[in-house]
Amino acid sequence: MKKNVKLALLGVLLISISAAMAGAAETIKVGVMHSLSGTMAISETTLKDVMLMLVEEQNKKGGLLGRRLEAVVVDPASDWPVFAEKARQLLTQDRVDVVFGCWTSVSRKSVLPVFEELNGLLFYPVQYEGEESSRNIIYTGAAPNQQAIPAIDYLRDELEVERWILAGTDYVFPRTANKIIEAYLKAQGVVDADIMINYTPFSHSDWQSIVAEIKKFGSAGKKTAVVSTLNGDANVPFYKELANQDLTAAAIPVMAFSVGEEELSGIDTKPLVGHLAAWNYFQSVDSEENAEFIAKWHAFTKDEKRVTNDPMEAHYIGFNAWVQAVEKAGSTDVDAVLEAIIGISVPNLGGGMATVLKNHHLTKPVLIGEIQSDGQFQVVWETDDLVPGDAWSDHLEGSRDLIADWTDPVNCGNYNVKTKTCGGQ
Repeated sequence: MKKNVKLALLGVLLISISAAMAGAAETIKVGVMHSLSGTMAISETTLKDVMLMLVEEQNKKGGLLGRRLEAVVVDPASDWPVFAEKARQLLTQDRVDVVFGCWTSVSRKSVLPVFEELNGLLFYPVQYEGEESSRNIIYTGAAPNQQAIPAIDYLRDELEVERWILAGTDYVFPRTANKIIEAYLKAQGVVDADIMINYTPFSHSDWQSIVAEIKKFGSAGKKTAVVSTLNGDANVPFYKELANQDLTAAAIPVMAFSVGEEELSGIDTKPLVGHLAAWNYFQSVDSEENAEFIAKWHAFTKDEKRVTNDPMEAHYIGFNAWVQAVEKAGSTDVDAVLEAIIGISVPNLGGGMATVLKNHHLTKPVLIGEIQSDGQFQVVWETDDLVPGDAWSDHLEGSRDLIADWTDPVNCGNYNVKTKTCGGQ
């Protein structure tokens, strides 16, 4: 009898283990790959948090395809080679179905060959320099024609800027973005003497001499502006030094491409009132969708002071587009999802719709925001219509004849419309 009882208990135990294993196998795994330590943690930690919120919300709706979503979080620690290692871990060991992650372009460049080799799917949520379109990446942040070029037009047309300081962190996004901006400015008749370019390393903290140079460059009698592609925690001492040297927005306005509400939350913004940023979303956007999103964010974080920002909206859009594509495909299979996602439209937080284009970019509004004393942005300008993201810049000689189209018969990320040939990525 004792033997029969033991066998029965063993059977129950094995059934329980099998059921648990089956349940684990049934989850849909969502990789979250953002720096939670290091220089980029100031920007990326909140993106991890918003992904956990989106996963939790989807599970409250019943999951996806009748299965529960499971977030798998990794910390690449602002170390670009580690991004590639963590991407490989997520795809081969954790067996995730999709990944939402990266901030800097160098981190995206590091993981791109891994996603292409292993046929993974990455949703990249931050504005970037363009000049790329991968079959395995959906670019939910802005391309240069959805941020940099409209920002230059605003400074030139609305503020009558004639001298330009291109200040960036020394890596691929600022260098390529500034290459596009410089070519665009020169095509508008701006001469070399009216363009100053400066690069600093990540986490650069000693801004006294550089800001002094900016001040000197802006004293030539022509309206001058700084176009900033500084990333991460270097922004805090940069803005502090601007205030220390009395460089107000009225004297030399700064137009930032990588500074949002999250970065401003760590500094006294009163001396920065009037400086600008170009994004596709601000927390101050007045819409029902945005009010609902902010309320959910505060409830999830249990902190009424937690701000929202543009890359968070990009993850919101990307996640909902992925959910719709999975439902349309009836599967999380990457090939099926990539085929299903083209043309899908989901709400953005401004009251409009974001559509996934054939080049794996989105349609977006472009907004210019002015820093307020409370750390928020007041929208001072926006496009009349949604702007389709352009993977390849019209302002670079080697790119203006290229398009990306991941549908048949083109099915190429670097297709030359003149030679009718595909050059690969």
